[in-house]
Amino acid sequence: MASALETYVNHTVSVITADGRMIVGTLKGFDQTINLILDESHERVFSSSQGVEQVVLGLYIVRGDNVAVIGEIDDDTDGALDLGNIRAEPLNPIIH
Repeated sequence: MASALETYVNHTVSVITADGRMIVGTLKGFDQTINLILDESHERVFSSSQGVEQVVLGLYIVRGDNVAVIGEIDDDTDGALDLGNIRAEPLNPIIH
């Protein structure tokens, strides 16, 4: 899987963690255990009663054993989203 991440380097990615967090940032690097280095990152906190809150994280490291899903984000489509009007239940943690 690590070699598949090579095409995501220096692109905007979304990472869903095992504890249900969504972190968006620019993938700057990774290693063989899928530890990720994200730059200009922020966490998107979902709520069923309010819009999506974005918490700025900056340079951020995600441990590989906490990564559930990673995918590339289209910057144009993401920029067109009105996050203030999106309502969603927060994700539940992964149960092993």
